[in-house]
Amino acid sequence: MSSNNPFLTKFTGKDEAVPFDQIKVEHYLPALEEAIKIAKENVAKIKANTAAPDFENTIVALESASELAEKIALTYGNLEVANADEALQALAKDIYPKLTALSSDISLDPEIFARVKSVYDNRASFKLNGEQNRLLEKSYLSFARNGALLSATDKDKLRQIDLDLSVLGPKYSENVLKATNAFEMYLDKKEDLEGLPEGALEAAAAMAEAKGKKGQWLFNLQIPSYLPFMTYAKSRPLREKMWRAYSSRAFKGEFDNQELVKKIVTLRAERAKLLGFKTHADFVLAERMAQNPLTVFDFLQKLLTASREAGKRDVAEVQSFAQQLDGLTDLKPWDFGYYSEKLKEDKYAFNEEDLRPYFKLENVVEGVFTHAKKLYGLTFKENKDIPVYHPEVKAYEVFEEKSGKYMGLFYTDFFPRETKKGGAWMTQFRNQGLSEGVLKRPHVSIVCNFTKPTPTKPSLLTYDEVRTLFHEFGHALHGMLSDCTYQSLSGPNVYWDFVELPSQIMENWVGEKEGLDLFARHYETNEPMPAELIHKLKASQKFQAGYMSCRQIQFGLMDMAWHTADPSLIKDVDAFEEQATADTRLFAKVDGANSSVSFSHIFAGGYSAGYYSYKWAEVLDADAFEYFKEKGLFDPEVAQKFKENILSRGGTEHPMELYKKFRGREPDPKALLRRDGLI
Repeated sequence: MSSNNPFLTKFTGKDEAVPFDQIKVEHYLPALEEAIKIAKENVAKIKANTAAPDFENTIVALESASELAEKIALTYGNLEVANADEALQALAKDIYPKLTALSSDISLDPEIFARVKSVYDNRASFKLNGEQNRLLEKSYLSFARNGALLSATDKDKLRQIDLDLSVLGPKYSENVLKATNAFEMYLDKKEDLEGLPEGALEAAAAMAEAKGKKGQWLFNLQIPSYLPFMTYAKSRPLREKMWRAYSSRAFKGEFDNQELVKKIVTLRAERAKLLGFKTHADFVLAERMAQNPLTVFDFLQKLLTASREAGKRDVAEVQSFAQQLDGLTDLKPWDFGYYSEKLKEDKYAFNEEDLRPYFKLENVVEGVFTHAKKLYGLTFKENKDIPVYHPEVKAYEVFEEKSGKYMGLFYTDFFPRETKKGGAWMTQFRNQGLSEGVLKRPHVSIVCNFTKPTPTKPSLLTYDEVRTLFHEFGHALHGMLSDCTYQSLSGPNVYWDFVELPSQIMENWVGEKEGLDLFARHYETNEPMPAELIHKLKASQKFQAGYMSCRQIQFGLMDMAWHTADPSLIKDVDAFEEQATADTRLFAKVDGANSSVSFSHIFAGGYSAGYYSYKWAEVLDADAFEYFKEKGLFDPEVAQKFKENILSRGGTEHPMELYKKFRGREPDPKALLRRDGLI
């Protein structure tokens, strides 16, 4: 069996990279079954050990007990969202429940917990260092938070809830993907395309041709197609059609997620109550910097107070501009992006499309690498011999420039395809830390959905896509620079309201001339981006900050509402959403539009009761970047402090302690409002 299943033999490639070229769909389940058997044998050995429980024979042994299962789970989980055909997708309903059952078996095992508790209760006698103490605490809490203290009956209830949830999340996200792919708008009249930039038209023509409709233009709900249409298409009826299609994905119809939303929040609430928490949000936030729902509501409310008036002014300004330009008296959500872009052009003599020629994807990638070199001394070398899971994926080896030390592998996967979920994310195929008893370097990957090259043009990114690339690369640095002992504490394995600091701070450099000068060059002439254009870009950065802030706060409050309410009282998903977001809305609700049913972040992506963390981390990143600005954007001392105290330490200490070591004090909440020009 093992001889021909790549998962069950040692990976022999560069630094044991995943041999994607050898792994087939039929390998996953048999390998996982074998890995689960091994994990159970390892757990049995821990229980059979007659020596008194201590840190090594219990906590470290547990940390590595399911290593093989985790390796398979990481590979499958990453491909299931980045490159899954029907056959791979179909495995989800078998794989996730098996993994969930394994983790329930371990976390609900009374003998194992007795050993963990014994080590935890006697921790003072073990002379543990800071990181060991943190791992012990995390292990103990993880058992407690997963039901170890429950009665046998309640353990069974919990196990069933976890199994049910392991199937509902992937199902929800599959519905969103299918609903997104189901909408296609073919256009064949030139007048319908008025206003659209050449790049968008070329991409739409190429998509139509690929579907056998040569001579037409295809627009769909994937962001590289949808956003340019909403921003530049002059045809109001077609913008409305696109907006309604996008905003009603998975709401009613064939891929309706309403019942799933109710089931998921009901199960989460039951799980929290079972574990002694008032709500799912209370459960989640106990392991966050914010600590409880009250803090989060208070935090979002304060930001809303500072943002709402500005947001109303932003909408009023666009409304009066639309009236002046086209006599439009009733601005609707599908008009906002279009007139907002026109207003920006009018105000700053600046069009987002003017930036695109300076953002050739290859140059932006070089640019992000240059930032990593100047700030943290890293270099990247592409290695075409490392197997990848799709021809568009590239693999790099990462080194420390000065010492030549090998730091890990880095994969990039940039373009949309029908087998890939929307959005952008960073993930790992291997965490940094102990693996098979040896300290190993991480294998990090970033996955995006960027504008594709066309027959006549390379991939030219929007400014937003450039920021997204820097953002995900910030997460990647958190993985690559990790210098911890235990995988579960390494890299981005930190509190969720801290995890966005390394990513969001990276976006700041692309708002500065000094950062842009390193890579923003015209794809045809190689001329650097003109200072005047950078000046306009900077001036436009605060444009509609109030509107954008209200939008993020709206998602944050909606998430908190879903996870603090009593689900038995929620009869109507749409009515509940409307009530939860009433204070943040800058437009009247449109019938048929609903966000909850396609809000994958919170219903299928791990951000439940955590969406506020984007805003929370924005406060951290605005405050941290002010430090760089005071000392110099590439100041080696500040960069070294950030690397040593934040990027390399993972979750080995409480985030606030790490932050204070870097900054010398707690973050200043007003830093964000200063940056957005809201105070």
